[in-house]
Amino acid sequence: MSAASACSCVRRFDISGRVRARVLVPKLAGMTLTTARRSRVRASPLNPFPFPVAAEEQAPPDAPAVDVLHTLTDPAQDKRRQARALYWMGWRVTHIAEHLGLPRTTVHEWKKADAWEQATGLQRVEGSLEMRLCTLINKEQKTGGDFKEIDLLGRQMERMARVGHYEKTGKEADLNPNILARNTAPKKQPERNLLGGEEGLEKLKSAFIDSLFQYQLAWWQNSQQRTRAILKSRQIGATWYFAREALIDALETGRNQIFLSASRSQAHIFRQYIVAFVKEVLDIELKGDPIVLPNGATLYFLGTNARTAQGYHGNFYFDVFFWTHGFETLNKVASGMAMHAKWRKTYFSTPSSLQHEAYAFWSGERINKRRSKAERIQIDISHDRLAGGFTGEDRIWRQIVNILDAEAGGCNLFTLDDLRFEYSDEEWDNLLMCGFVDETFAVFKLADLMRCHVDSWDAWSDFKPFAMRPYGYSGVWVGYDPSHTGDAAGLVVLAPPTTPGGKFRVLHREQFKGADFEAQADAIRKITQRYNVQHICIDTTGLGQGVYQIVKQFFPQAKALQYSAEVKTRLVLKAQSVMRAGRLEFDAGDVDLQRSFMAIQREVTGSGKGVTYASGRSTEAGHADLAWATMNALDNEPLEAVAVGGGGQRAIMEFS
Repeated sequence: MSAASACSCVRRFDISGRVRARVLVPKLAGMTLTTARRSRVRASPLNPFPFPVAAEEQAPPDAPAVDVLHTLTDPAQDKRRQARALYWMGWRVTHIAEHLGLPRTTVHEWKKADAWEQATGLQRVEGSLEMRLCTLINKEQKTGGDFKEIDLLGRQMERMARVGHYEKTGKEADLNPNILARNTAPKKQPERNLLGGEEGLEKLKSAFIDSLFQYQLAWWQNSQQRTRAILKSRQIGATWYFAREALIDALETGRNQIFLSASRSQAHIFRQYIVAFVKEVLDIELKGDPIVLPNGATLYFLGTNARTAQGYHGNFYFDVFFWTHGFETLNKVASGMAMHAKWRKTYFSTPSSLQHEAYAFWSGERINKRRSKAERIQIDISHDRLAGGFTGEDRIWRQIVNILDAEAGGCNLFTLDDLRFEYSDEEWDNLLMCGFVDETFAVFKLADLMRCHVDSWDAWSDFKPFAMRPYGYSGVWVGYDPSHTGDAAGLVVLAPPTTPGGKFRVLHREQFKGADFEAQADAIRKITQRYNVQHICIDTTGLGQGVYQIVKQFFPQAKALQYSAEVKTRLVLKAQSVMRAGRLEFDAGDVDLQRSFMAIQREVTGSGKGVTYASGRSTEAGHADLAWATMNALDNEPLEAVAVGGGGQRAIMEFS
């Protein structure tokens, strides 16, 4: 048998088999084959959506029942829409065609043309809702349930519209109109720095009063004086006290508080004290800079820059006013902050120089400049007169609190015998006994030093003091003046100029007490880990030799400097040259560095034939360590660099 014959037999067998299969299908009485199939489909229990109605959902007896399937396939409806509805209900195309009496191919064409399969869930639901809603609306006699369902379907249509809009915009407000109303309404600012109301204030005030020494209680009792000026010893808790006083006043009266200091970093010491105090008493951490309290009072922390310290109003506290540059200009701005009668002004500082601009304010000479000789006043500013506080003829309440007064007032934070041993007579008088320095014999004048002032937080954008590497990977020079018997060691990190004739910047300075040269060398090692150190210069006099030998082990390029009259002269001349050229900058809050430079004086050598420079260092005490450390670092630039335009010529050689 050929292949063609075989295929013909197979086809005949297939056709005859299908015919016999159809013949064998039982027919219902009086029905054709097609009618019988339609009847089986309609009556089949396998109908995917028989729509059973729960007993509790049955319509009232007097209300005609609504058959969902009949509704969706109502002959009054467009058959194309009916077919689509049934397809989205899960019916197969064959069943749909038989149910609606349509050719199967017609339903397939509708499915393809209208992209029934590609319809999203949202489109399918909207189509079903539309048909059901239209059926109920067109119903002649509506029951109460019909009206409820119409209302429900209407709300669902509205919701579907919002969902469709959300798919286009992605805005959550399109889904929930309440969100849009909430966002357009005025927003209530979150409450910050809540301190517990009256109860919290009482706790803070009680802790504040209980912690005061006698002289601090005198400051508190005179806190409502219009103007206070206090000359104080070092380290007797003045900044600590006035930070707390200002906080209590702000909470009680709602008045703003303004803190002025030599630099913004110095002013933030007040903020640290305030935050620590509230945390200690109430276990609440204040946030913000400035700090805004619940009653609206604001605490500002400013540097002494007349251009940035304007526009504020409130009580102001002027710290280290004897060490600020341009006191007269700044004081005009500061006093303008407290021009209203309700504001208070407080000045406090350690003494600096008799030649400083603030001395005329302290002594009362400033007010006499505007008066005739007959109207001039004399103010007694002796310690005997001002030890207990006194309001002078110029209406300024003044007080002097030296280290002995602090001890008599209960301050137990120090031991006088140790301080007398550690400080020379000049230092003791200036730092602790509130004595002013006469610059007549000083090599570095306070006016020259104040021209080096900058607010490092604002002026040095490339320096981040609290970072792991504060100066990044830029090179620095380190100067070190070692500890001698009884005095301190000084360490200074200096940023050299990046261009010829540029400025040196004192990035870091610290002092070390004691004669442990290994600990001093370890301090230098830590500096090399935080900075990209390119040069270290160490005074090898005394303990400096031991420090130098250790430093050479981890920094072989370290330079030793043996002090002599010639070397000191070179260092001083270099520093003076750099300052006159305006090439040295340090933070205005580095008061200890200024004191150190002011302590250096010109002296005659032991032979009486020459002149040298010294800082009164003796076996009892020593000072000017920071100044000598700075000059050690500056010595890396040749003395003639400024004269030839700044910065020696440097060459870079690369090896491939």
